[in-house]
Parts: sequence; C-alpha cells; structure tokens
Amino acid sequence: MPPSAGATGRPPRIVILGGGVGGLAAAIHLERLFGRTAAEITLVSRDNFLLLSPLLFEACSGVLDFRHCAQPIRPCLRAARFIEATVDGVDPERQIVRAVAAEGGVHELPYDHLVVALGATTNLQLIPGSEHARTFKTVADALRLRNHLIERFERADIEPDQRRRRQQLTVVVIGGGLVGTELLGELTAFASDILRYYPHVRREDLSFHLFEAGERLLPESMPYVANYAERLLRRRGAHVHTSTPVRAIEPGGVRWGNDFIEADTVILAAGIVPSPASAAIRVERDRRGRIVTDAAMRSVSHPGVWAIGDCAAVPGPDGTPYPALAQHAVREARAVARNVHAVVTGRRLAPFVYRSLGTMAAFGHSRAAADVRGIHIGGFAAWWMRRTYYLFQMPRWDTRLRIALDWTIALFFRPDLTKVDLADEYEQEQRNCPAGVLPSVAHAGPEHSPLGIHLDPGMIESLPRPMHTH
Repeated sequence: MPPSAGATGRPPRIVILGGGVGGLAAAIHLERLFGRTAAEITLVSRDNFLLLSPLLFEACSGVLDFRHCAQPIRPCLRAARFIEATVDGVDPERQIVRAVAAEGGVHELPYDHLVVALGATTNLQLIPGSEHARTFKTVADALRLRNHLIERFERADIEPDQRRRRQQLTVVVIGGGLVGTELLGELTAFASDILRYYPHVRREDLSFHLFEAGERLLPESMPYVANYAERLLRRRGAHVHTSTPVRAIEPGGVRWGNDFIEADTVILAAGIVPSPASAAIRVERDRRGRIVTDAAMRSVSHPGVWAIGDCAAVPGPDGTPYPALAQHAVREARAVARNVHAVVTGRRLAPFVYRSLGTMAAFGHSRAAADVRGIHIGGFAAWWMRRTYYLFQMPRWDTRLRIALDWTIALFFRPDLTKVDLADEYEQEQRNCPAGVLPSVAHAGPEHSPLGIHLDPGMIESLPRPMHTH
C-alpha cells in the first residue's frame, strides 16, 4: 500500500505522467493541496507545453497562431518538478517510472503515487490503409494539414485537367465525432475565405465529404448539436454520409460500399486508443486498453497507480465508464488530486461523480451549437460561449490575451495564406547546396554573402562536411 502521512521519514513522492489538460490540472491542484514542501511532485511529459486541442481547428485555418494553442508547462508550476521525456516503462511492483529524454538520457523516478494522464491517440488499426490518411491530434498534424491544403489550392490553380483539379480539391474526413465534424466545418469556412485568391479555381471544384459509421453525427453529443451540424455542413455544400463505414483508405482516395472517391486529402478522425506510452504500465486494462479503475480513479490491480482522462476507464454511478471528453478529464484531475491527498493524510476517498455540462461544437464563420443541460443555443451566441469557455481553460493570462488578440484580428482580416514548413525548406536547401556551406550563403551571390567574401568552388570543397545526428 502507498504510504500515508507519517509512514515514512520523507515527503510522499507523486509522479504524474502526461502534460495534457488532465495531467497539468492534477499537478496544479496537488501543489495547492500539499504546498511547496509537503510532497515531491514530478510531472513527466513528452512536450513542454499543454495543447488545448479544441483550438487546433482555428490554428489550422489561420485564425489563431499555432503557438497560442499551447501553454508552456513550466510557468504554470510553482513547486513541482518538470521533466520533458517519454515514458519508456513502469514497474508497479518496484514503483519506478523509466523515462527517456530526447537525447537518450534515462531517468528512473521512484514514486509512492503514480497518476497516469497519458491521453489517447488515433486508432490506425480501425480501417485498412489508415497509414495513407492524415491525423489531427497534434500541433504538427495541424501545421502539416494547413500547408497541404494551401499547396492543393496552389496546384489546382494551374492544373489544366478538370478531373485532377477536383481530386486536388476534394477533402474527406472519416469520423463524425467532435473532432471530425468541427474540423470539416472549419475547413469549409477556410476554403470559402481563400477561394477569391485563386482565380482559376471554381467553387464547384471544391468537394467535402464527412463519413460516420453510426446513425448520426456527433454520437457523444445531444441530438440538437448533431442536427445543427449536419444542416450547416449540407448548406455549405458538404456531403454528409451517416451509417456509412469506410471500407479502405488508398493513396488516391477512399473506398466505401462499391464506390471510390478520388481525394488528395483524407483525414482520419475516427476512433481512439490509449497512448502507446500507457501500454508500458503493467496494470489491469479493459478490452479497449484503458486502465481499469474504481470510482475513486485508483487502479483496481495496483493501489499506488491512479488514472484519469482518455487512457482510463473510470466508472460512473451506473458502472459505465465516463466518455473521453476534456471536461471530464479536467474534473477527474481535481478529484484525483483530492484523493491522493486524502490517502497521504489518512482520510477517506471520495468517488468521482460528475454530470456533464453539455456539448459545444464550432464550425467556422462564427457558427456553433451548444446543448447546455437541455438549453439549446445556436449561431453566434454559441460560438462566443464556446470561445469564452476554452479561453479560460488556459491556465495563464498571458496566453489568454494572445488568443483574444488573434481572435480580434481575425474579425477584421481574411485568413493568412502563408505556407511555412521550415524543416522542408532547410532540408531542400541542404540537398541543393555544396558540402560545408550554410544554405543561406550558398544561394546568395558574393555581394549577398554575410561577410562580403567570395567563396570559390575550391574553397567550398575544402570545408568540412556538416555532421548529421539523425
């Protein structure tokens, strides 16, 4: 059993795995409960920032700066230690976490209480050929999708073949849950905004498809939100396919039933599985791979392990696990912090009981729908309410102000069309420049050399070749 207060001569060691909404919220609340010295709290995360996923849609369309979807973790912590590393393994018997840093440094972290908040990732085993689809879970996913979409418009504007142009401008989203539906809504709005800048692309060249295997969109939401979303998407010209599972994803499109849709852009937003890092923890799981907990969010097989969020099966009052929603993860984080504190201080655990506040979904162009405990709100009011809610999910005011400024600018100007992929640009320059010369120097004439020095080929060849560490 994990130690309670006074059981050892040292403060309890609490390790939190995952820096998402649940993990960071748990760390913040544990700090408040224990103060600066009553516990050793360590947060381990692959990234050094909290990503607020509901803001990624607007970052993809250019409404928000990508950096403003994320909150650096370190400024949010007062006493807890932060380690940027990937979880490599957990030994619940010895109560040790093995974490590997980016450059290969290995950290072994002993714990008395382990809070697992590692989230989930897209299920690439759900549909044959899923490796050909794009995902939408990270900042990198959103940036790559934005660059790809702008590139499709650039290519389509000079494409003489109509069939090929339509394929370039066809977008297929697989999965009609919150991610897939909100993403398609934002993309239809984005395409409508930028169409004016491509004189050889006609509106009828654009084609958007949303596939959902279930009977309706947004199965995790109330019918009002789902019906609003479907009506709005159809008005924008999108094809909504419900009760229509996709058979396979291929390099040039998707296959459903006996039909095939040619599409350069296929995005998989259907189905999630617990993060691969959580598989390194040898505890009891359900058939979906989630850590099985009791109502207090404690592992049923290892009392020193707690789990919250998408990687956990936390039972509700009727025994059914709570759905994988951010609002549940945030409240589970607060509750698990109180329960860990209760164990350490010798008090009783409290079961997690939470009634959903409702569902909100936004679809671009200041349109959203919300069902807040039976109250239906649509259009601009719902859009404003959703923005306000997620704005205050960011822990710090400096990030909130940056987000609000981005939103204000977007009210008066069209989305930015800049396509920036610094990694690809630098790699391309490296391939095209002589060995040992910085790309910026090689592509400039002698009059543009940073030092005004002319480098002849002999000098260039004598320079040492750059070392590659990857």
